[in-house]
Amino acid sequence: MSAALDPLALAQALIRCPSVTPEDAGALDVLEHALKPLGFVCHRLRFESPGTPPVSNLYARLGAGGANFCFAGHTDVVPVGDAASWTCDPFGGEVHNGKLWGRGASDMKAAIACFVAAVARRIAAGGITPGSVSLLITGDEEGPAINGTAKMLQWLSGNGERLSACLVGEPTNPTRIGEMIKIGRRGSLNAKITAFGVQGHAAYPEVTDNPVPRLVRLLAAIDAEALDTGSAHFQPSAVAITSIDVGNPATNVIPARAEARLNIRFNDHHSGTSLSRWLERHIAAVGGRFALDVEVSGEAFVTPPGALSTIVADAVTAITGRTPQLTTGGGTSDARFIKDFCPVVEFGMAGDTAHKVDESIDVADVETLTAIYGAILDRIAAGD
Repeated sequence: MSAALDPLALAQALIRCPSVTPEDAGALDVLEHALKPLGFVCHRLRFESPGTPPVSNLYARLGAGGANFCFAGHTDVVPVGDAASWTCDPFGGEVHNGKLWGRGASDMKAAIACFVAAVARRIAAGGITPGSVSLLITGDEEGPAINGTAKMLQWLSGNGERLSACLVGEPTNPTRIGEMIKIGRRGSLNAKITAFGVQGHAAYPEVTDNPVPRLVRLLAAIDAEALDTGSAHFQPSAVAITSIDVGNPATNVIPARAEARLNIRFNDHHSGTSLSRWLERHIAAVGGRFALDVEVSGEAFVTPPGALSTIVADAVTAITGRTPQLTTGGGTSDARFIKDFCPVVEFGMAGDTAHKVDESIDVADVETLTAIYGAILDRIAAGD
């Protein structure tokens, strides 16, 4: 069996590439070598920006007409951490005790291998349709996500490529395949709030302006207010105060500044802009000199239950017997970029070991996910 038809062998080959963001380490070569014999036209896309390292990406398409069903994912991985703590070589791609071990096994090299194998098996079975199948694979998902999917989508638009629907192969299942499909994601906002005052001797507070009490009052007010009670497809938005820092080693000095950081995971009741204004209102209510710096890494979005989620859910149930839950929980993913181009859902491996020491998946899940992806392709083709 060729590596393209054997998802386990292809997953092992990908894991053996130490592609810690932004390094490619040969991962896209492995993938392109599997795709070209199947008839995919491959485009290697390399992007860079000032202050960020260059990133290698791959867009591959099989077919030139009809609807274009895209599988999106990433070959970059997070660092291994303490390599000595791993049971197996983190870049060995070893099979041991019924599991495939290695960085990227769960998140998400094995899922890429499963999709390629599903396409290959469908071709081998004569399943050629008028439509197209494509892969949008980045090397920058685990990093700043500047030179990856977002720029690839711009390239697609500029070159006449259109996506009809997209499946992102992130590890959506908490512990076993078939539990969850992601139909959206919460937004994420990071804020740095700096309170400014006047430094002076702690024995003479009347001639100083202590920023610490003002910052504490502000944070207490922010923490006490519930943003919402959730929405049709989302849990309630949540504010997490992640840091309070004065940086004052002296016991008898009132500091000139105090800083706090917070993260807001928000649902579709809000946007980055509306939450920035919410923070500004709280700051104005406290008064005094403040600076607010906001970074929105992704807006909340949802692909409402419909044709795409039904196709994926039906395929999951047909193969596993489980009825997957449609959810929007978890962190951000590159689906936040894709949702502006076409309907998108996420489904992949179990994620309970993702980013951990001893990342691994059950070997049996490789065949299960390949079968699910094949069933999705069958249903997509039936709709052409």
